Amino acid sequence: MTEREKTLADARNVLKIEAEAVLALSERIDGNFGEAIDRIAALRGKIVASGLGKSGHVARKIAATMASTGTPAVFLHPVEAVHGDLGIVSADDMLLLISNSGENDEILVLLAAAKNIGASTIAMTGDPASTLGKNADLTLDVSVDREACPLGLVPTASTTAAMAMGDAMAVTLMNRREFGREDFAVFHPGGKLGQRLALKVSDIMLTGDKIPVVSADTSYDEALKVMSEVSNLGVVLVVDEKGLLSGIYTDGDIRRTVLSDRPWNHTEPIADFMTKSPRTV
Repeated sequence: MTEREKTLADARNVLKIEAEAVLALSERIDGNFGEAIDRIAALRGKIVASGLGKSGHVARKIAATMASTGTPAVFLHPVEAVHGDLGIVSADDMLLLISNSGENDEILVLLAAAKNIGASTIAMTGDPASTLGKNADLTLDVSVDREACPLGLVPTASTTAAMAMGDAMAVTLMNRREFGREDFAVFHPGGKLGQRLALKVSDIMLTGDKIPVVSADTSYDEALKVMSEVSNLGVVLVVDEKGLLSGIYTDGDIRRTVLSDRPWNHTEPIADFMTKSPRTV
Protein backbone atom coordinates (compact mmCIF):
# COMPACT_ATOMS: atom_id res chain seq x y z
CA MET A 1 0.00 0.00 0.00
CA THR A 2 1.40 3.40 -0.98
CA GLU A 3 1.55 6.33 1.43
CA ARG A 4 -1.32 8.02 -0.43
CA GLU A 5 -3.45 4.87 -0.29
CA LYS A 6 -2.78 4.53 3.44
CA THR A 7 -3.76 8.16 3.98
CA LEU A 8 -7.09 7.68 2.22
CA ALA A 9 -7.74 4.42 4.05
CA ASP A 10 -7.06 6.08 7.41
CA ALA A 11 -9.44 8.93 6.61
CA ARG A 12 -12.21 6.58 5.50
CA ASN A 13 -11.74 4.49 8.65
CA VAL A 14 -12.12 7.56 10.89
CA LEU A 15 -15.34 8.57 9.14
CA LYS A 16 -16.68 5.02 9.32
CA ILE A 17 -15.99 4.74 13.06
CA GLU A 18 -17.60 8.10 13.79
CA ALA A 19 -20.60 7.37 11.56
CA GLU A 20 -21.14 4.07 13.38
CA ALA A 21 -20.96 5.89 16.72
CA VAL A 22 -23.65 8.36 15.67
CA LEU A 23 -25.91 5.66 14.21
CA ALA A 24 -25.68 3.69 17.45
CA LEU A 25 -27.16 6.67 19.31
CA SER A 26 -30.51 6.21 17.60
CA GLU A 27 -31.00 3.01 19.62
CA ARG A 28 -30.63 5.04 22.82
CA ILE A 29 -33.33 7.61 22.11
CA ASP A 30 -35.52 6.43 24.97
CA GLY A 31 -37.67 7.69 27.79
CA ASN A 32 -34.82 9.69 29.29
CA PHE A 33 -34.40 11.64 26.06
CA GLY A 34 -38.14 12.28 25.86
CA GLU A 35 -38.23 13.41 29.48
CA ALA A 36 -35.28 15.71 28.89
CA ILE A 37 -37.08 17.38 25.97
CA ASP A 38 -40.28 17.71 28.02
CA ARG A 39 -38.42 19.41 30.85
CA ILE A 40 -36.45 21.74 28.60
CA ALA A 41 -39.59 22.75 26.70
CA ALA A 42 -41.29 23.62 30.00
CA LEU A 43 -38.21 25.33 31.45
CA ARG A 44 -38.78 28.80 32.88
CA GLY A 45 -35.08 29.59 32.75
CA LYS A 46 -32.32 28.64 30.33
CA ILE A 47 -30.01 25.78 29.48
CA VAL A 48 -26.50 26.18 30.88
CA ALA A 49 -24.18 23.83 28.99
CA SER A 50 -20.79 22.96 30.45
CA GLY A 51 -17.86 20.66 29.83
CA LEU A 52 -14.08 20.71 30.10
CA GLY A 53 -11.56 20.30 27.29
CA LYS A 54 -13.03 18.79 24.13
CA SER A 55 -16.35 18.29 25.94
CA GLY A 56 -16.32 22.01 26.59
CA HIS A 57 -16.13 22.75 22.88
CA VAL A 58 -19.05 20.39 22.33
CA ALA A 59 -21.04 22.10 25.10
CA ARG A 60 -20.34 25.51 23.60
CA LYS A 61 -21.58 24.37 20.19
CA ILE A 62 -24.73 22.78 21.63
CA ALA A 63 -25.53 25.96 23.55
CA ALA A 64 -25.03 28.04 20.42
CA THR A 65 -27.27 25.77 18.35
CA MET A 66 -30.02 25.80 20.95
CA ALA A 67 -29.84 29.57 21.40
CA SER A 68 -30.20 30.14 17.66
CA THR A 69 -33.19 27.82 17.37
CA GLY A 70 -35.46 29.11 20.11
CA THR A 71 -34.08 27.49 23.27
CA PRO A 72 -32.34 30.04 25.52
CA ALA A 73 -28.90 28.59 26.28
CA VAL A 74 -25.42 29.70 27.33
CA PHE A 75 -22.05 28.04 27.80
CA LEU A 76 -20.45 28.08 31.26
CA HIS A 77 -16.82 27.06 31.75
CA PRO A 78 -16.71 24.70 34.77
CA VAL A 79 -13.51 26.23 36.19
CA GLU A 80 -14.72 29.81 35.80
CA ALA A 81 -18.05 28.73 37.27
CA VAL A 82 -16.58 27.86 40.66
CA HIS A 83 -14.66 31.13 40.69
CA GLY A 84 -17.65 33.41 40.46
CA ASP A 85 -19.36 32.76 37.13
CA LEU A 86 -21.80 30.41 38.85
CA GLY A 87 -23.84 33.55 39.47
CA ILE A 88 -25.27 33.09 35.97
CA VAL A 89 -27.18 30.01 37.16
CA SER A 90 -30.60 30.31 38.79
CA ALA A 91 -33.01 27.77 40.25
CA ASP A 92 -35.11 28.06 37.08
CA ASP A 93 -32.22 26.89 34.89
CA MET A 94 -31.12 23.44 33.79
CA LEU A 95 -27.45 22.46 33.52
CA LEU A 96 -26.39 20.22 30.64
CA LEU A 97 -23.16 18.67 31.92
CA ILE A 98 -20.97 16.86 29.40
CA SER A 99 -18.21 14.44 30.38
CA ASN A 100 -17.30 11.27 28.54
CA SER A 101 -15.90 9.59 31.65
CA GLY A 102 -18.47 11.11 34.00
CA GLU A 103 -15.73 11.46 36.60
CA ASN A 104 -14.34 14.90 35.71
CA ASP A 105 -13.68 16.70 39.01
CA GLU A 106 -14.63 20.16 37.76
CA ILE A 107 -17.93 18.93 36.32
CA LEU A 108 -18.75 17.05 39.53
CA VAL A 109 -18.14 20.20 41.57
CA LEU A 110 -20.46 22.06 39.20
CA LEU A 111 -23.06 19.31 39.58
CA ALA A 112 -23.03 19.71 43.36
CA ALA A 113 -23.20 23.50 43.07
CA ALA A 114 -26.20 23.26 40.75
CA LYS A 115 -28.03 21.10 43.26
CA ASN A 116 -27.32 23.68 45.99
CA ILE A 117 -28.78 26.42 43.80
CA GLY A 118 -31.82 24.29 42.99
CA ALA A 119 -31.18 24.03 39.25
CA SER A 120 -32.02 20.78 37.49
CA THR A 121 -29.34 18.78 35.69
CA ILE A 122 -28.91 16.59 32.63
CA ALA A 123 -25.78 14.51 32.18
CA MET A 124 -24.44 13.64 28.76
CA THR A 125 -21.83 10.96 29.37
CA GLY A 126 -20.19 7.89 27.91
CA ASP A 127 -20.65 6.07 31.24
CA PRO A 128 -24.18 6.23 32.67
CA ALA A 129 -22.92 4.34 35.76
CA SER A 130 -20.36 7.07 36.53
CA THR A 131 -20.67 9.55 39.39
CA LEU A 132 -22.10 12.14 37.02
CA GLY A 133 -24.45 9.67 35.38
CA LYS A 134 -25.84 8.39 38.67
CA ASN A 135 -26.30 11.79 40.33
CA ALA A 136 -27.75 13.97 37.55
CA ASP A 137 -31.54 14.30 37.37
CA LEU A 138 -31.48 12.75 33.89
CA THR A 139 -28.71 10.96 32.01
CA LEU A 140 -28.23 10.61 28.27
CA ASP A 141 -25.95 7.76 27.20
CA VAL A 142 -23.51 8.90 24.48
CA SER A 143 -21.03 6.05 24.86
CA VAL A 144 -19.09 4.75 21.86
CA ASP A 145 -17.52 1.37 21.18
CA ARG A 146 -14.19 2.93 20.27
CA GLU A 147 -12.50 6.20 19.45
CA ALA A 148 -11.31 6.86 15.92
CA CYS A 149 -7.89 7.66 17.37
CA PRO A 150 -5.59 4.62 16.87
CA LEU A 151 -4.40 4.99 20.47
CA GLY A 152 -7.97 5.02 21.76
CA LEU A 153 -7.14 8.18 23.69
CA VAL A 154 -8.00 11.29 21.67
CA PRO A 155 -11.70 12.24 21.92
CA THR A 156 -12.96 11.72 18.37
CA ALA A 157 -15.96 9.41 18.02
CA SER A 158 -17.05 10.31 21.56
CA THR A 159 -17.16 14.04 20.88
CA THR A 160 -18.90 13.43 17.55
CA ALA A 161 -21.56 11.36 19.33
CA ALA A 162 -22.09 14.01 22.00
CA MET A 163 -22.36 16.72 19.34
CA ALA A 164 -24.91 14.67 17.40
CA MET A 165 -26.99 14.08 20.53
CA GLY A 166 -26.98 17.82 21.15
CA ASP A 167 -28.19 18.43 17.61
CA ALA A 168 -30.96 15.86 18.13
CA MET A 169 -32.06 17.76 21.22
CA ALA A 170 -31.97 21.15 19.50
CA VAL A 171 -33.89 20.03 16.41
CA THR A 172 -36.46 18.13 18.48
CA LEU A 173 -37.04 21.28 20.54
CA MET A 174 -37.37 23.31 17.33
CA ASN A 175 -40.12 21.00 16.14
CA ARG A 176 -41.80 20.98 19.55
CA ARG A 177 -41.94 24.78 19.51
CA GLU A 178 -42.90 24.93 15.81
CA PHE A 179 -39.91 27.20 15.32
CA GLY A 180 -40.14 28.48 11.74
CA ARG A 181 -38.24 30.58 9.22
CA GLU A 182 -39.62 33.83 10.61
CA ASP A 183 -38.45 32.90 14.11
CA PHE A 184 -35.05 31.87 12.76
CA ALA A 185 -34.69 35.23 11.02
CA VAL A 186 -35.14 37.05 14.34
CA PHE A 187 -32.02 35.37 15.73
CA HIS A 188 -29.98 35.66 12.51
CA PRO A 189 -30.25 39.28 11.33
CA GLY A 190 -26.66 39.45 10.08
CA GLY A 191 -24.71 37.96 7.19
CA LYS A 192 -25.95 36.24 4.05
CA LEU A 193 -28.26 33.97 6.03
CA GLY A 194 -29.93 36.89 7.77
CA GLN A 195 -30.33 38.77 4.51
CA ARG A 196 -31.94 35.80 2.83
CA LEU A 197 -34.40 35.28 5.67
CA ALA A 198 -35.15 38.78 6.88
CA LEU A 199 -34.33 41.27 4.14
CA LYS A 200 -37.33 42.49 2.15
CA VAL A 201 -37.43 43.97 -1.32
CA SER A 202 -38.81 47.14 0.28
CA ASP A 203 -35.61 47.44 2.34
CA ILE A 204 -33.38 47.86 -0.73
CA MET A 205 -35.57 48.90 -3.64
CA LEU A 206 -35.28 52.27 -5.35
CA THR A 207 -38.21 54.65 -5.58
CA GLY A 208 -39.16 57.90 -7.24
CA ASP A 209 -36.53 59.73 -9.29
CA LYS A 210 -33.93 57.04 -8.58
CA ILE A 211 -35.71 54.63 -10.93
CA PRO A 212 -34.54 54.72 -14.58
CA VAL A 213 -37.88 54.83 -16.41
CA VAL A 214 -38.83 55.70 -19.98
CA SER A 215 -42.04 55.49 -21.99
CA ALA A 216 -42.51 52.85 -24.66
CA ASP A 217 -42.11 55.38 -27.50
CA THR A 218 -38.79 56.78 -26.19
CA SER A 219 -36.02 56.46 -28.77
CA TYR A 220 -33.29 53.88 -28.32
CA ASP A 221 -30.64 56.61 -27.89
CA GLU A 222 -32.64 58.45 -25.25
CA ALA A 223 -33.38 55.24 -23.35
CA LEU A 224 -29.65 54.42 -23.17
CA LYS A 225 -28.99 57.94 -21.90
CA VAL A 226 -31.51 57.49 -19.09
CA MET A 227 -30.04 54.05 -18.35
CA SER A 228 -26.57 55.58 -17.95
CA GLU A 229 -27.50 58.74 -16.06
CA VAL A 230 -30.19 57.56 -13.62
CA SER A 231 -28.88 55.30 -10.83
CA ASN A 232 -26.30 53.68 -13.14
CA LEU A 233 -27.96 50.28 -12.68
CA GLY A 234 -27.40 49.01 -16.21
CA VAL A 235 -31.12 48.75 -16.75
CA VAL A 236 -34.03 50.89 -17.91
CA LEU A 237 -37.69 50.17 -17.21
CA VAL A 238 -40.23 50.77 -19.95
CA VAL A 239 -43.79 51.79 -19.00
CA ASP A 240 -46.97 52.23 -21.01
CA GLU A 241 -49.19 55.30 -21.19
CA LYS A 242 -50.70 54.39 -17.79
CA GLY A 243 -47.31 54.17 -16.15
CA LEU A 244 -47.48 50.39 -15.83
CA LEU A 245 -44.40 48.29 -16.49
CA SER A 246 -44.43 46.79 -19.98
CA GLY A 247 -40.79 45.86 -20.52
CA ILE A 248 -37.15 46.08 -19.53
CA TYR A 249 -33.87 46.72 -21.35
CA THR A 250 -30.47 45.88 -19.84
CA ASP A 251 -26.74 46.12 -20.51
CA GLY A 252 -26.87 42.51 -21.63
CA ASP A 253 -29.61 43.39 -24.08
CA ILE A 254 -27.36 46.06 -25.60
CA ARG A 255 -24.73 43.40 -26.39
CA ARG A 256 -27.34 41.10 -27.85
CA THR A 257 -28.76 43.93 -29.98
CA VAL A 258 -25.34 44.90 -31.35
CA LEU A 259 -24.47 41.29 -32.18
CA SER A 260 -27.83 40.46 -33.73
CA ASP A 261 -28.46 40.28 -37.47
CA ARG A 262 -31.51 42.49 -37.13
CA PRO A 263 -31.12 45.87 -38.87
CA TRP A 264 -31.74 48.71 -36.44
CA ASN A 265 -31.10 52.40 -35.83
CA HIS A 266 -30.86 54.60 -32.77
CA THR A 267 -34.11 56.45 -33.44
CA GLU A 268 -36.35 53.41 -33.15
CA PRO A 269 -38.54 53.25 -30.02
CA ILE A 270 -37.11 51.26 -27.12
CA ALA A 271 -40.32 49.20 -27.14
CA ASP A 272 -39.00 47.45 -30.25
CA PHE A 273 -35.94 46.19 -28.33
CA MET A 274 -37.17 45.64 -24.78
CA THR A 275 -37.89 42.30 -23.11
CA LYS A 276 -41.63 42.16 -22.61
CA SER A 277 -43.33 40.91 -19.45
CA PRO A 278 -40.17 40.66 -17.30
CA ARG A 279 -40.22 38.85 -13.97
CA THR A 280 -41.38 41.15 -11.19
CA VAL A 281 -42.01 41.19 -7.46
